[in-house]
Amino acid sequence: MCLSLICYFSAKAQRDTISIRARLNDDQKTISVEQVLIYHNSHQKAIKQIKLLNWVSAYQNRKTHLLKRKLEDRKKDLFFAKDEQLGKLESLQYSYGNISAEILNKTQENILIPLSEPLEAGKNIKLNLKYQIQLPDARFTGYGLDANFILLKYFFLVPETYEDDSHKKSFYRDTEETANAGSFWKVNFEIPTNWKIYSNLSQNNNSEFEGQSINDPEFQISTEIYPEFPINIDWQQINVQLGYQVTEYQRQILGSVITNHLKFIKTKVGNLPNKLFITQKFLNKEEFIGIDDIKFWKFKYQLFTDYEKTDLDYFSVISKKVMDNHFITNKTQDHWLKNGLKSYLEIEYLKQFYPEHKLLGNLPDNARIFGIKPLKLFHASKLKLSERYGLAYHYISTQNLDQKITTPYYLLSNFNTTAISQFEMGSLLAQISEYTGAQSFDNFLKDYLSANYQSKTDGQKFLNDLKNFSNGKSNFLQQMMSEKHRINFNLKNVKEQKDDYLVEIHKNNILEIPLKVETEKSSGETTTYWKESSSGKSDTLLVPKENVEKIVLNDNYIFPESNYRDNYIYTKGLFSNTKKIRFKLIKDIQNPEYNEIFLTPRLTFNAYDKILIGMNFKNQGIFDQKFDYSVTPYFSTGTGKLTGSGAVGYSILPPNSFFRSWNFAVSGSYFHYNNNLAYKRFGAGTSINFNKNPRSAIGRSLYFSYNYYDRELTPLMIENNLYSKYNLWNLGYSYSDNRLIHEKYISGNLQWMEDFQKISAEAFYRWEFSKDKKISFRWFAGYFIKNATKNALFNYGISRVSNYSFSYGLLGQSATSGILSQQFILAEGGFKSMFNTSVNQFITSLNVDSHVWKWFNVYADAGVYKNKDRATQFIWDSGIKVKVIPDFLEVYFPVASSLGFEPGFKDYGYRIRYTLVLNLGALINNLRRGVF
Repeated sequence: MCLSLICYFSAKAQRDTISIRARLNDDQKTISVEQVLIYHNSHQKAIKQIKLLNWVSAYQNRKTHLLKRKLEDRKKDLFFAKDEQLGKLESLQYSYGNISAEILNKTQENILIPLSEPLEAGKNIKLNLKYQIQLPDARFTGYGLDANFILLKYFFLVPETYEDDSHKKSFYRDTEETANAGSFWKVNFEIPTNWKIYSNLSQNNNSEFEGQSINDPEFQISTEIYPEFPINIDWQQINVQLGYQVTEYQRQILGSVITNHLKFIKTKVGNLPNKLFITQKFLNKEEFIGIDDIKFWKFKYQLFTDYEKTDLDYFSVISKKVMDNHFITNKTQDHWLKNGLKSYLEIEYLKQFYPEHKLLGNLPDNARIFGIKPLKLFHASKLKLSERYGLAYHYISTQNLDQKITTPYYLLSNFNTTAISQFEMGSLLAQISEYTGAQSFDNFLKDYLSANYQSKTDGQKFLNDLKNFSNGKSNFLQQMMSEKHRINFNLKNVKEQKDDYLVEIHKNNILEIPLKVETEKSSGETTTYWKESSSGKSDTLLVPKENVEKIVLNDNYIFPESNYRDNYIYTKGLFSNTKKIRFKLIKDIQNPEYNEIFLTPRLTFNAYDKILIGMNFKNQGIFDQKFDYSVTPYFSTGTGKLTGSGAVGYSILPPNSFFRSWNFAVSGSYFHYNNNLAYKRFGAGTSINFNKNPRSAIGRSLYFSYNYYDRELTPLMIENNLYSKYNLWNLGYSYSDNRLIHEKYISGNLQWMEDFQKISAEAFYRWEFSKDKKISFRWFAGYFIKNATKNALFNYGISRVSNYSFSYGLLGQSATSGILSQQFILAEGGFKSMFNTSVNQFITSLNVDSHVWKWFNVYADAGVYKNKDRATQFIWDSGIKVKVIPDFLEVYFPVASSLGFEPGFKDYGYRIRYTLVLNLGALINNLRRGVF
């Protein structure tokens, strides 16, 4: 007992102490601080300087890690902020002993205070600081100045909790990183009398707070009185303080809702903190994902009731807040520990209180069209809410954009902070809990959390303790977490024996992972078996017959596999040892139990086929698949004939390689390119998409393709020696960087056939020089290495491309007059004025486009081209562009060019050009950039 007390007080004595007197100045934009820091040297050696985090400087200029992250998230407010909206350290003086000085370089995020003599390991020093900070606008990160409050976090100068001996620099990125936790804080504020202060520290009086910081302290200053809920859990008084207003309905129910949450959480983790402070920023970050109402125009569809939304949102928030107050971790490295435990608690909560609730909630029942409930036809409407954890991981892994669970938090993509750090880790813990027994696992959690309550711990210690608890049965976890795994189990076949079925299971790894096997009778009754996996790649399991019709492995996405489609097998009937085939109308989340073919009606148009009515048949639903096919037959109303296209593809998606995907495809199409004239195209190709940082907007690809074309010709075309059949070979490379502010694209292409070889290059740069105002530059160069063609079909276009590869979305492939001929494609020369010629030797051009006002841009093009046996020509044009939908529907009005003053031409109406992209998928992809 005496030894324990000595250790306790010794640990407390070694804790840094931070005493602050902070005054909100009259301008209510700056805070003056007088601070006393008792700093303990926790390093293993003497130090000559003390590092203090000056993270308010992360808001100061355009070179910080915070700004870089915001631009990656496609948020540009900070980039275009005015100086008075930024945060900065305006002054800093320090003193210790008889030494006093001023820090002149206040823009760095890591300030080093030099010591006159080394501070030995285990010793402490008293440091006096006096400084003033300018607070940033809260719209950048949620911290700083808002219209209704001031939220302070990461603004005071503090030593770093997880500092290494090298004083390695640490930067603020708005990822709720651990700056200073475990220190003892005492803070006294001077604020106007009508203001109130809220904090996660214990409150002594209206302006004074103190206590140990399990997380970095937060202080919210406001003139408003926010809701507060005193909760009693087994005689423990817990104060839940909100930092925002709630609806009257939520005020009425939150007391009982949060009480239920805390009671449930206590049964799982044991200790509960005495105070929970929840800000609006924390609520927005940690609320339950995917249950918000769907709002479209004047319509609103509610997925879940108001009570269910409040219950689930606040359970998610409360469970994370409890974990945050339980123990101290380095979130950058061990983010998955608290996030995984939060998701585990959610999964257990859903099992108990929402066992039959669906992923889409009440939407399939509420969404009606003429009394019909169309969403009921979708497999997504039958998925349970608890299956969202496995589905999120599966979605991102099928695109090969998942990351290791142990990836540092700031390197995770936005989607992976949820799908990997939370959902995947939570699913793995839930599987171990189910395998070892929920009560036994919860007892382990209680013991672990109690032993580390309000103290430092790390992920490795948790894994070691879990390994000991499970008798080594969780050994697989550490290896899975440290790699982009592609683990897959396969129910290979089932063999009937006298009283049992012998189930053969294959796997693609040697990890010993426990397997959950379920049998299902025709009545729907299920029986669960757990199989201790061996280190071999094949295994067997005996299950009793008992009228079993179906055997399922790892049902409900309980374990993060790379392929769930081989986890189902039938024991009887035509489809025993195989899969049933099912046709589904409209794209859906794939049901792994079936071989599904998705049918999607298609409607499109071109000038020769007129309206094309068709049906697309494909095997790929919402999740990407390695093997996919797509066949779309159309009925051409313009010709009365069947047309269409089809393709078959296969992708290699290695988890760890220099490329993200290697794609192979063969395809074909049959449409009309002129009145009563059709073309056939057959092609094959391969492309490599190189590996990329999932947070980056940079993409690189290399492609090679072969296409064969067969065009129907009229007798006059044949007489004029036009091409009927030809082969095209392409080899190219492209680089794209779709980041905000500075958008870049570079490509090169080599194309050849029997009669020509030509090489081309293109570069594009778009700069957002002011908020929502952009200027773009495009350069193109093309050169014929050999040109022995019979006509101008393969020439470079100046103002209109020759669509001999049928790869551009031209509504009128062969139109030479009328509105269809005015369609503009930004390719090759890229001129908007009508220069009625093409190029058979070389061309280079520059296209400039700049924003002027609202929807209006100005453009200018200039270039040089040369045709055989002709002199080199210089041409230019200029005009006004109206952006109806940027990059998708734009109209060009030429003004002046080499041709003259174009508005003065009689046929000016026919010189107006437009772009029209009828590709909904491209539009959606453009809008969703930054989500991942």
